[in-house]
Amino acid sequence: MAFIRLFKTPKNQQFSYKPRYWDPKKEEAEERRLRIETLQNGGVDGMKQRLRGGFRKGAGGEAAGRYRNERVAKSNYSLVIIMVVLIVLSYLLIQVYFPDLEQLLG
Repeated sequence: MAFIRLFKTPKNQQFSYKPRYWDPKKEEAEERRLRIETLQNGGVDGMKQRLRGGFRKGAGGEAAGRYRNERVAKSNYSLVIIMVVLIVLSYLLIQVYFPDLEQLLG
């Protein structure tokens, strides 16, 4: 009986998606070109672009990043020196006072 069908069962609906090619480098170059054009034209839009670019780079731009890297390097150097001094001090204290503690306890 299964071979005689009165109604056709519907098939699943097909979805055809064709992806488009996207070039991020080309898009970035186009944005940069538009930004430069608005900066050169001046006016209110140029001023907005300059401000937006300044906020994007951060306060001080590239020099601020270099300054921060120098400060981090100095901080790390100081931390290493402090750790070495503490290790040497603890070693000396153990050598000086540990034999006395061993005699008291043992």
